[in-house]
Amino acid sequence: MSNSILTRRSVLQTGAVAGAGLALPTILTAGSHSGYTNAPTGGTVTLGFNVPQTGAYADEGADELRAYELAVEHLNGGGDGGMMNTFSSNTLEGNGILGKKIQYVTGDTQTKSDAARASAKSMIEKDGAVMITGGSSSGVAIAVQGLCQEAGIIFMAGLTHSNDTTGKDKKANGFRHFFNGYMSAAALAPVLEARYGKDRNAYHLTADYTWGWTQEESIAAATEAMGWKTVNKVRTPLKATDFSSYIAPVLNSGADVLVLNHYGGNMVNSLTNAVQFGLRDKIVNNKNFEIVVPLYSRLMAKGAGANVKGIFGSTNWHWSLQDEGSKAFVKSFGTKYGFPPSQAAHTVYCQTLLYADACNRAGTFNPCGVGEALEGFEFDGLGNGKTLYRAEDHQCFKDVLVVKGKENPTSEFDLLEIVEVTPAAQVSYAPDHPMFAGGDLGACNPGA
Repeated sequence: MSNSILTRRSVLQTGAVAGAGLALPTILTAGSHSGYTNAPTGGTVTLGFNVPQTGAYADEGADELRAYELAVEHLNGGGDGGMMNTFSSNTLEGNGILGKKIQYVTGDTQTKSDAARASAKSMIEKDGAVMITGGSSSGVAIAVQGLCQEAGIIFMAGLTHSNDTTGKDKKANGFRHFFNGYMSAAALAPVLEARYGKDRNAYHLTADYTWGWTQEESIAAATEAMGWKTVNKVRTPLKATDFSSYIAPVLNSGADVLVLNHYGGNMVNSLTNAVQFGLRDKIVNNKNFEIVVPLYSRLMAKGAGANVKGIFGSTNWHWSLQDEGSKAFVKSFGTKYGFPPSQAAHTVYCQTLLYADACNRAGTFNPCGVGEALEGFEFDGLGNGKTLYRAEDHQCFKDVLVVKGKENPTSEFDLLEIVEVTPAAQVSYAPDHPMFAGGDLGACNPGA
């Protein structure tokens, strides 16, 4: 496989030196006596961390890699243990997973589904990865989740916010800790109604792939239910860097709210263009023109700078939370890297711990045993309060944060403030909700 598709580090193990000639695990085929794909042998187990190291979501990917490295360090007995000390489950003892030290390989998804699948396939077939995790794009997550289902590998999704990941494209071998578009809308709509009123005209600019589509659908439905009108919905290519041509028509549309269903570098650029066009200074329909960013992250806020001030959105987690788990993670991450973690970092760190814990509770790396341990699992101590991994669709349900850009930040990291912690009950929905219909979880595939 060419380096343009897969960027690979040396296989690393805490306490070992890269390139020191570490032995790779024996890769067992589906037809072997092991009974499942890539059953670990010897004293190590290999995990595959598949993240965007290039492209619009590269900042998220870099922070994910930091968190993965920290999780492996903690699981292998290094550092201060982080959220292993606050996690309500008590199976993690710093001796790896089921007594096997953790090794890992990395790949670059390039925020492209084909590249992400190729990268994950290589990690499974060449490196013997028993679990794949990562990603900062729902298109990537859905593609890799499908591959892992076919290969008989557990997929612990990284940052994926599309309703489809645990909706029409859900798979028995896939699990998502991150929240979704419906949850963002359910948390945001009451706040937007209270701040901006019921009589508003919204114009949507939307990233043209599965996440953008379902985020747009969710926000439009929630805001229309409270009285807003949707003036227009315009799709924008993921590779776009200049959104001027998409912003200009908003000025003559009659809209008094712009909803940016963009993430990562796309959101930074589109918000910057919107401010440059003077939208935030406009009075339309006798109202101050407003901008909404439904899905926020600290990294995006940093990239957009002062442009985020006063703009509302939602986020899965924020480093300023004061629960014991969040404080432990922020301390560990900050000590190692010198700055607070992003929500992407938090999500993938949690997913790594949750996978390790499920293996320990199940007593096996067999994906079907691991899946059974995760289904219906309730836990606490990893931030966001009590959390449920619902069995019907493998979606986590937990508190959701509504945030806005700080007017007077105290540092380059203190850019968002939490305005409301929305309880899990308010963002929950039935497994057969229309926005999530059409998919079949199917049966676990152990690969044998």
